[in-house]
Amino acid sequence: MTTFDSPISRCEAVREMVLTDETQAECAREHECPPDRVCPLNGYFVEAGSTPEEMTESLRLH
Repeated sequence: MTTFDSPISRCEAVREMVLTDETQAECAREHECPPDRVCPLNGYFVEAGSTPEEMTESLRLH
């Protein structure tokens, strides 16, 4: 049995499930989003340079 416990959300822009335990920029690169795309999951990603505690708290709020 496989356990996957990373936070994920459905992104309607790319019509896929995306990991939200990375930065928005990392997700955009991974899914080849154009630079002018408004991210429908803005605010759901961890911030660059966040401490592990801040990341945990950010993910808990969503």
